[in-house]
Amino acid sequence: MRVLGIDPGLTRCGVGVVDVAADRRATLVAVTVIRTSPDLALERRLLTIGDGIEALMDEHRPDVVAIERVFAQQNVRTVMGVAQISGVALHAAAKRALPVALHTPSEVKAAITGYGTADKRQVQNMVAKVLGLADIPRPADAADALAIAICHAWRTPIATAGENPSAMTPAQRAWRAAEKAAGRSDAAPIAPKGAQGLNRRGR
Repeated sequence: MRVLGIDPGLTRCGVGVVDVAADRRATLVAVTVIRTSPDLALERRLLTIGDGIEALMDEHRPDVVAIERVFAQQNVRTVMGVAQISGVALHAAAKRALPVALHTPSEVKAAITGYGTADKRQVQNMVAKVLGLADIPRPADAADALAIAICHAWRTPIATAGENPSAMTPAQRAWRAAEKAAGRSDAAPIAPKGAQGLNRRGR
C-alpha cells in the first residue's frame, strides 16, 4: 500500500509518502513541506499548496490519502488554516478518485508509539526508527505527515486481522483499544463520490 499523508497547514503543509508491505514494514518514498508566505493573499496561498499537493499525488500515485483531522484549539486562526488546507487536499484527492482517511492527532500518536498522549519528540523518533532513517525528518511538519501516513497504513491491516492480538504490533493493539474506547464509527476510509477503489498504479 502506498499512502500519501498530509499534515495540513497554511504556512507549512507537510506531505509524506510511504510504502507499507504486507508484513507492515514501511519504506520512505518522499517527504516535503510546502510553504507559503503570510504576505500572500489567501487565495494565492491555497493555490500554491493545492498545486503542490496535486503534483505530489500525480508523481507518486498513492493508493490512499491520509489527512490529520481538524480539532479544536485555542488559536482559531490556526484551525481555520488547517481546515482550509484540508479542504484543498480533499478536493485534490476526489478529483483523482482517491479514497481519503482522516485521523486525529491522538490516533496517530497511539498508532506510532502505543500512547495517545505521546509528545511530538516521541512520535518523531518513532517515525525515524520505523522508516530506518538516521535523522528525524525536519521540520516537524514533515515528520508529522509521515506519521499520519504510517498510522493509516498500519491501521488497514488491523481491519483484516480481526481480533487476533498476535497479528498486531503493540502500537497497533493500543491504537485498536483507543479506537474502541472512543467508539468511533467513522474510522473507515472515506471514498470520494464516484471512486471505484482501483489501484492507481494498476497492481
